[in-house]
Amino acid sequence: MRHCSVQVRGLLTREELDRYNGLIEVGSYLEDQNQYDLAYVVQKEIDLLILPGIERLKEKGRARDRATAEYLESLRDDEDDSEED
Repeated sequence: MRHCSVQVRGLLTREELDRYNGLIEVGSYLEDQNQYDLAYVVQKEIDLLILPGIERLKEKGRARDRATAEYLESLRDDEDDSEED
């Protein structure tokens, strides 16, 4: 089974995380039983389950980028103000 990143898991809700852990357990069991066709179906369900966490991570990155841009803009404004004096 392919696991998602720690960052994505950290952004899953408790319910999503519980479901994720259960599906990983089932998928690992199926792989141990050489039931790869069924494990594939479970993996697809996991992939769908983590999509909201991935979107939350992307939004967190976009918010960080906006904050960085605002900070750099404020530095430029401060620099412009000091040059005018």
